[in-house]
Amino acid sequence: MPLSSLSDSIIGIDAAYYLDQIQQKEPLLPALGGFPLALESRISKELDALRAFGIKPHFVFDGLDYGIDDDPFGPSTASATQNVEAFDTYEKNMAPQAMQLFKTSGNPTPAFLAEFLKRTLHKYGVLFTVAPYSALAQLAYLENHPRQFVDTVYGPSELFLYGVDKLITKLNFPYRLLDGPEKVNGKNTSHLVPEDSEFSWVDRRTCLEELGHLPSEVFIDSLLLAGSRYLPAFPPLKGTNKGYTIRDVSTLITGSGCSIVNLCNQYPDDASIQHLDYIDRYKRALTSIRHHVVITMEGDIEPLDKGNAPSDVHECLGQRLPEELNMYLSRGLVRPRVLNWLASGKILITAPYDGGDSKVYQDLVRKDLEPMRRQALSLLADSLNRYYKQKEISTTYWYDQANIQRVVIKDLHATPKDPLASWHLKEEDMLERRQALNEEAPNLALGSLSFAVRSLRDSKFAARTLTRSSKDGRRLLKSREEICTNAVWRFLQLRGYIDVHHQLTSWGRILDGILPILGSDAGQEKAAFLALELLRAGVLNADTMFNQYSGAPVHGNDIDKRNCMLVSRVACLGRLIHPARGYSGPLSRHLLAYYSVISAMQAALRDLVEMSAVTMFLEGYADRERDDWMDIALALPLFNEDSCALGVVTLTYLDYLCSRGDPTSETAREETKDRTQSWAKHCHFDTSQQQAFQLWDAVCQGVRLATAEGERIKDSNMWDEVDQWLSQRR
Repeated sequence: MPLSSLSDSIIGIDAAYYLDQIQQKEPLLPALGGFPLALESRISKELDALRAFGIKPHFVFDGLDYGIDDDPFGPSTASATQNVEAFDTYEKNMAPQAMQLFKTSGNPTPAFLAEFLKRTLHKYGVLFTVAPYSALAQLAYLENHPRQFVDTVYGPSELFLYGVDKLITKLNFPYRLLDGPEKVNGKNTSHLVPEDSEFSWVDRRTCLEELGHLPSEVFIDSLLLAGSRYLPAFPPLKGTNKGYTIRDVSTLITGSGCSIVNLCNQYPDDASIQHLDYIDRYKRALTSIRHHVVITMEGDIEPLDKGNAPSDVHECLGQRLPEELNMYLSRGLVRPRVLNWLASGKILITAPYDGGDSKVYQDLVRKDLEPMRRQALSLLADSLNRYYKQKEISTTYWYDQANIQRVVIKDLHATPKDPLASWHLKEEDMLERRQALNEEAPNLALGSLSFAVRSLRDSKFAARTLTRSSKDGRRLLKSREEICTNAVWRFLQLRGYIDVHHQLTSWGRILDGILPILGSDAGQEKAAFLALELLRAGVLNADTMFNQYSGAPVHGNDIDKRNCMLVSRVACLGRLIHPARGYSGPLSRHLLAYYSVISAMQAALRDLVEMSAVTMFLEGYADRERDDWMDIALALPLFNEDSCALGVVTLTYLDYLCSRGDPTSETAREETKDRTQSWAKHCHFDTSQQQAFQLWDAVCQGVRLATAEGERIKDSNMWDEVDQWLSQRR
């Protein structure tokens, strides 16, 4: 049907379903990692098309995990395996086949892209909600409510489980090629045509009729037994070679008198039914659907059909968190990750895009990042009811599932809560300090890492920041800037850049020494901070980390290859300057593996940033009467994820340069730049290269400062050698 028939309506959209439909428009994302390059532009055009008809979208995201996942590591392992196959195919010069494998690998997941979509929706003023658990249950609540907050919903057929009668299954936004006088900068480009946009939909009544006037209860059972988030597919169905349809499932159920108990009893020899305790799982699934927990428009957290909900509904869904914390989740202030750990008592470390076969990556996530995860959990739990401190937390790794690490939160090291409580500086004091710094560092943004460390150079000002909240409302932190700045200071104290007296430590002075090299670019600031964290962890070096992976330097002597690799790894921390279109250029599994190292570190650091901020609200230090929750989330460091694309392009340039007779000559460098630009077709190569080398300068300076401060850096002497080598090739 034409999209115009939905004019002036409100559409509730399942964010995960939408992302699953749209992400395949950028097929090389699994080969690069990070947030998409082109999807924001496409999303904005589709939002404009909806606005053209007066349609208001309301996106709903999944919140905490729910149900029972029998194979939590299976999807990520399968995706990584297919990624490996795609790289092998790419190395055989079979680009179209490789692209198809990347496209269908299952990475990145909608859960990973959720933050990218939240950022995009917020930028374009589109309403979104993060559900306590299932987005589908939340959408059903919004549509079925007497006030009908949405007119229709867009999502998967599982929405029928929650009593939705009609749903949109596809939105089709056609594009046409602009030509002639409509060309942009002399080039053909595509343009979305709103008037040609269409949608497909399905309704429950039609489904029931086509299935032989099936009773609604049998239809629900058929959807469940076909396999869902709540219940594995009925085991005997998996034994059919030709697959099965919903009609096949309904026939099985009606043939057993419409009783799932009778159906299970017909297969007494099927060990899977007994092993899964299928009848009990089925009953739990029905309960969790009928009484799924949602957030009401009044902000309350309650089950559907509240009057008939059993008191132990959490046994089917999962442990509930305090309503205040759910509110912060629903507005996007915090991601579900740490909250999931606390609610479930489980930390599941899944395989990264490249497979995570290297000892370097496995040691990083197990030895270096586990203390950070525990610190984030401890900080959160200490701001909640005492019950949460008694919880046991287990950590399981995809590569070693038999060895589970267990710890009770109360047994962790001393909570960082009390030392952090001394950060309560008001905005007027921050502005006064920024004014004093304006001549040497103009336009320092409050809440940035640069302001956080630069402001503390003055030991007298640092002493003034030792403040306490009275918790009586007179000194509540109110503005976004003062909340973010205090949160960043707390975070930097947790990471050892600031001591308990609010003075810069040696690492704080190192950070302060390198950030001015990068100017006011928030992305470069983030990259430099990550570089220091990787240096501290001993994983930013030229070691042979992924010897079995393709995509390492191949030209020049061993020193050339070593130097090229180190510079390229630093460049992986930065962002490729690229127009809003999909990447087309060389790939490197080696650098994708290094991106996995960067991404794991960034995720752990962002957890601490978010817990530093959210606990200020939980403890009553910050004003909760506000509507700028997503603005705060975006203003805090380490939100955006870049890819390894800048590293790949840098490696391509330096490695090819090493194949030239005189790689230091201006002619060789210019020709190599042209060649690299022709390979990485759409990127702004010159600007990207400048950013990569500027980042290198900052990180190299950081190594020098660390050495001067007496901090141990692996192969610190090598950095100056590489810097000299690079100076003749940039």
